[in-house]
Formats: sequence, C-alpha cells, structure tokens
Amino acid sequence: MKIAITGASGFVGSHLSSQFGGSHTLLPLGRRELSDPTKLSSLLEGVDWIINLAGAPIIAKWSESYKKVLYSSRIETTRSLLLALKECPTKPSLFTSTSAIGIYDNQGTYAEGDLALAQDFLGKLAKDWEEEALKAQDLGIRTVVFRFGVVLGKGGGMMEKLRLPFSLGLGGVIGDGKQKFSWIHLHDIAKAMEFAWSTPSLSGIYNLTAPSPTTNEAFTKLYGSLIHRPTLLPVPLWALQILFGEGAKVLSDGQAAIPERLLQAGFEFEYPTLEKALKEIIS
Repeated sequence: MKIAITGASGFVGSHLSSQFGGSHTLLPLGRRELSDPTKLSSLLEGVDWIINLAGAPIIAKWSESYKKVLYSSRIETTRSLLLALKECPTKPSLFTSTSAIGIYDNQGTYAEGDLALAQDFLGKLAKDWEEEALKAQDLGIRTVVFRFGVVLGKGGGMMEKLRLPFSLGLGGVIGDGKQKFSWIHLHDIAKAMEFAWSTPSLSGIYNLTAPSPTTNEAFTKLYGSLIHRPTLLPVPLWALQILFGEGAKVLSDGQAAIPERLLQAGFEFEYPTLEKALKEIIS
C-alpha cells in the first residue's frame, strides 16, 4: 500500500519508515509539501494510510515564540492535511495521528475515558491537536489518535540523551523522583500502528503506553542497576528551569496512563515491562 508520513525524519518517524519501507511505498511529507494544500491534495491521491507525526521537539527552552512553533507545527500541520484531504476524490482508509499523555493532569492513573485533563500549555496543546485530527472522521476517514507516553528506544529520544551522563555515573532522579512516568517502547509504537491498520474496529483515542506506569525514581534506579552505574546525583529542579524555562515541566512533571482501549481490543505489547524494554535498549 501507499503510506504518507509527516515527521518521517524524527525518531519515531525514522523507525516507522524503516519498518514499513520494505513492504510499502512511503510518501514523506515535509514543510514544503504541507505548505500548499492544493498541491498536497494531488500528492495524497491514491494514499491508503496517513501517519501524522509532525511536531517540533517538546524538550527545549520554551520562549513565547517557541511555544507558537510547538503549536503551529502540530495543529496547523494537521489542519493542512485535512484541507488537502477534503479535495481528494478518493480518501485514505485510515488517518493515524499522535498526541501525548501530557493531556492528563498529574494526580491519578488514567484511561482514555477519564476527563482529568491538564489545564496548562501542554494539556491545551494536546487537546487542540486531537480535536483537529478527529475532524478527519467528518470526511468519512477512520481515525485513530495515539496518546504517546515517553518513547524509549535505541539511537535517539530520551535514552540517547541519558546514555552519556548515566554511563559516567552522573545519572540521578529529577527533583524528588516521585513524578509519574508512563512510557512506550519504540517497537511497540510500530506494532500498534500496524494493529490500527489491520483492525478496522479501532477508532478514536487510545493511550499508547506500556501497561505498567512507574515513577522517575524507579526508572532511574532500574536503568542505573542494569548498566551497573550509581544514580546518586539528583537533578535539581532549578537547574532544569535555567536550561528549559517553562519547558522544564516536561521533565519535572509526569502522568500515569494505562492503555485500556488497546488491551480491550486484544493488542499484546512486546515490551510490557520497563525491565524488558531497558534490557533491549542497552543490549
């Protein structure tokens, strides 16, 4: 089949391109293609599946201007896709878009039906992103929105940033380490995407997190023990605030989410536990 992917050069997008590229025709969509809905519409003709991963890096220093970039790179990109799809005589069978568990507050452990939504910038960003993506349903396109946890995998993302400091014995908990930590292995993202394609009953919003949320402290201690390094040096919150400003909240806060709807649909995680996931990453 023919799969169009936004954000194809990112950590998740690169992995999906590698996974699907051998069997299917891939159409990477960058800023140039997304900037003109009319031309984009012609490109999307004949596409069977759209995977929407576009978005500027969330772990960065948030100025007011960068917050606008975070917003536009997600919401306006998705809006451009939908404008183009309106003009397509033949619509794709599936539109898969992404969101984040940052849509939830940090108080409880939440499934998709829980409405304990965060009222901060990240919560609003995720909410607006999902609302834009779900408009694809109005075009008669089956739509699945995955709320990602923290993505763990080899060669990029959070684990690549942690590799050097932890290997030097400089890893430690962030703040008091009690913040919740829901995660997903990169391989299970690809597996869930394939599951969405092959399961026509899937529609709507799904938490894409492993079924075993943990805490920053538990993650830190387990990773340190697996690579045989101490984790004695906590990262003070003030240091993160100097580096990232308001964006430090991404690292100092956390949510706990469970993939209730995926499990009910029969999805089986390849990496359901943090220990199994980390062992694969460091192998």
